[in-house]
Amino acid sequence: MNVHQLTAFLFGLILIPMFVWGASNVFAQSEIERLQAQIEEKNERLSAIEQEIKQFEAALNEVGAEKSTLQSAINTLELERKKVLADISYTENKIDSTDLEIHKLTNEIGSAVGDIDASEAAIGEIIRSLNTTDDDSLIEVFLRHDNISEFWNEIEQLQTVRDAMSTQVEKLAALKEILENKRLSETERREQLEDLQRQYNGQRAILENNKAEKNSLLEETKSEEAAYQAMLAEKKAAREKLIAEVQNIESELQFILDPNTIPTKGSAVFQWPLENVILTQYFGYTKFALANQGVYKNNMHNGIDLGTPTGTKVMSPLGGTVRATGNTDAVPGCYSWGQWILVDHPNGLSSLFAHLSAINVQAGQKVSTGEVIAFSGNTGYSTGPHLHFTVYVSDGVQVKRFNEFKAVTGCGSAFSPFAAVEAYLDPLDYLPPL
Repeated sequence: MNVHQLTAFLFGLILIPMFVWGASNVFAQSEIERLQAQIEEKNERLSAIEQEIKQFEAALNEVGAEKSTLQSAINTLELERKKVLADISYTENKIDSTDLEIHKLTNEIGSAVGDIDASEAAIGEIIRSLNTTDDDSLIEVFLRHDNISEFWNEIEQLQTVRDAMSTQVEKLAALKEILENKRLSETERREQLEDLQRQYNGQRAILENNKAEKNSLLEETKSEEAAYQAMLAEKKAAREKLIAEVQNIESELQFILDPNTIPTKGSAVFQWPLENVILTQYFGYTKFALANQGVYKNNMHNGIDLGTPTGTKVMSPLGGTVRATGNTDAVPGCYSWGQWILVDHPNGLSSLFAHLSAINVQAGQKVSTGEVIAFSGNTGYSTGPHLHFTVYVSDGVQVKRFNEFKAVTGCGSAFSPFAAVEAYLDPLDYLPPL
């Protein structure tokens, strides 16, 4: 190969991959830009819906502060319905946005694959050229030139070819890294899409429950305030009796805590299960729990309460395995946890989430930190929409039917977690400070 041939070869080496890339990627790049524009449009819509949701949440806080009357209960349910509809709209738009991102990544992956093919083709040409050139010995190369200047020019050109080879190899490695990152991003987006679909299904269930609750409330009270107040009093009395009976059951349970089997207090091993934390009730013998008029009748409040509107995403505070889920409302007259989830964590602790409006997981399922496992609500016996969060020593809590211990008012066959007093822990000891 003479100097002119090497120059022509190098020029073709640069030009051909550029031509191939341009021919195969112009359309793909245009499609990527179109998808990006649609994603940005969806994100603007998501921001607008977020503001709408915040307005509903503020209105729900105002209604929740009012005296408990039939009209306030109806108003709350109506506002909750509107908020859940906004939540559903947000999730639908998020699903569309995520789907667009997946399509965009798919196009980018195709473009990266095309770049890699072009780079590999260029490397192949260089290798073939070098193999042909390397068949000649240095003496043979020297002898076929009339002067030493041409000889050195060809040697320099050969070195240029080898440098081009090195550049193409580096480019290929970079392109493969880009491709791998794109594929990882696509996998993450597909997992996110599946999670959003589960959230959408949960939100639709909340909407149906809201409608059923409103219809049931109107039917039970016949739209009369006196009937509504009588219903509240009946539920409160049944709840107080249930708490006393559960306390008797748990006082007979035996458990000795080994502090070496659980994290130390203040270690903040958990994340908060809600994005916005409003602590409305502390753990232990609080004033609310000790008040004669309170539902706990001088007993310990065995968790913390976090005020939040119905339909708020509840996230696992740490990775773990769902031990059980349940719904005490499935047994009429059981004024207990309503819908609940118990998650076992690998550090010896378990967490309970109660009064939920919808559950996103099932027993035996592995969950990760921050994963949406449920939506907050007002099921069971609850004085208003909130999330009840309890932390147990895993070895000290068991899930059984109420009647496996003894006959219990109203609950009988309903499943529930039970634990000795020593197995209850203050969640604030394991959460980040507010």
